[in-house]
Amino acid sequence: MANGLFATKPVETLLKEAGETGEHSLKRALGPINLVTLGIGAIIGTGIFTLTGVAAAQFAGPAVVLSFILAGIGCVFAGLCYAEFASMIPIAGSAYTYGYATLGEIVAWIIGWALLLEYAFGAATVAVGWSGYVASLLNYFGAKLPFNPTPAVTFSFFGYALAAKVDIFAMAAIAVITVILVVGVKESANFNSAVVVIKVSVVLIFIGIAVVYAFGHWSSMMTNWHPFIPQNTGEFGSFGWSGIMRGATLVFFAYIGFDAVSTAAQEAKNPQKDMPFGILGSLVICTILYIVVSWLLTGIKPYTTLNTPAPVADGAQAIGIGWGILVIDIGAIAGLASVMLVMLLGQSRVLYTMSRDGLMPKWASKIHPKFHTPYITSIVVGCFVAFLAAFFPIVFLGLLVSLGTLLAFTIVCLGVWVMRKRRPDVARPFRTPWVPVVPILGMVISLALIVSSSMQAKMAFIIWLVIGLVIYFTYSRKHSVLRLRQGTTE
Repeated sequence: MANGLFATKPVETLLKEAGETGEHSLKRALGPINLVTLGIGAIIGTGIFTLTGVAAAQFAGPAVVLSFILAGIGCVFAGLCYAEFASMIPIAGSAYTYGYATLGEIVAWIIGWALLLEYAFGAATVAVGWSGYVASLLNYFGAKLPFNPTPAVTFSFFGYALAAKVDIFAMAAIAVITVILVVGVKESANFNSAVVVIKVSVVLIFIGIAVVYAFGHWSSMMTNWHPFIPQNTGEFGSFGWSGIMRGATLVFFAYIGFDAVSTAAQEAKNPQKDMPFGILGSLVICTILYIVVSWLLTGIKPYTTLNTPAPVADGAQAIGIGWGILVIDIGAIAGLASVMLVMLLGQSRVLYTMSRDGLMPKWASKIHPKFHTPYITSIVVGCFVAFLAAFFPIVFLGLLVSLGTLLAFTIVCLGVWVMRKRRPDVARPFRTPWVPVVPILGMVISLALIVSSSMQAKMAFIIWLVIGLVIYFTYSRKHSVLRLRQGTTE
């Protein structure tokens, strides 16, 4: 039984699957720019528009710049490991596939189940945030809707009357994104690229007006930056160097999403070359933007005033730009739309790959004959996420999203180290430098952030994993293609 549970999927089999063509395979339509914009689309969202101010006001002060640098370095360690796997095994599935190739089926199932949590609840949470920005934009123009965008509904559950609000905007956003994903990955990537241009432009506009403001108000900027590292209040994590570390833990979640690029490996034109470019390129670009924005923002306004839902918009207003709220709202709406797209793309591809391995029902890997997309999976996922986004605020589940991502990072870093030992002969178009130092640092940082999460979130995550293991032992292991080939279904 143990041999079956920890049986690994041969790299040769994975490479054969990656090279398949025809109407039942995914279409290779993504170039390097598409992959970079997919990464930027997933990373730049609520992080740059909200977390910057929260981390500065509560934990790090102007030194939030250092928090972003530390978090970015931690992500780079994981990103380098993802880049090696994505170029070596260019197949949909991301960390799930990498775990299957290195650590065994049971580990692959656990990480695949964790990724489903990350992408589904992540997309739903973002959809709720997107709805809020749309409402803000409508209020800016004084628009009056002929209907209530969040009507209340009451339903009975085991004799109890329960009330909930239906977020129509969030539900509609997921529905539209699902249609785009069904139509085709190229169309999805083009939509994402256009949206990324909009939101990056908004960020660059803020940087531009902030730089112009800085030249005329340098003394006040310097005053706001002093002290750069506020003195610790006597409590761990409340400013000082421990505050910088606590801030890094918070803003780390602003980087979540770059791993979704690796789920599109089977749809990349030249994955051996383009996947590392897409993963690392998007990480570098977003890290630079985060650092510059946080540096300018803490200079424009005292860090103590930045604990607001829209600190960047407040910064634009402080400069005297009356249309600041409008610009930031448009950027946030565009930014969150692309995050939803990449999250839903990632989940449908992970499900597709798990289905091909027999660990999920066959319908999850059916490909549309015209669009060459896993259309049934996209529709089912879209309906499920739309339901979550419509009925639940999902504040607490945001922590679960982070835990799923950190577990994926840990598995991928460990997998690179293990694969170097077991299969040194496999061609690696991109090689993670300084192995095992880089993988170990990636694992240490990820595990440290998991440990630092709240006990409630960790307990809920464990419950999610237990549910997944029940499904694995009652369905997946009996239908596993790898186990059936090895004759170890019992």
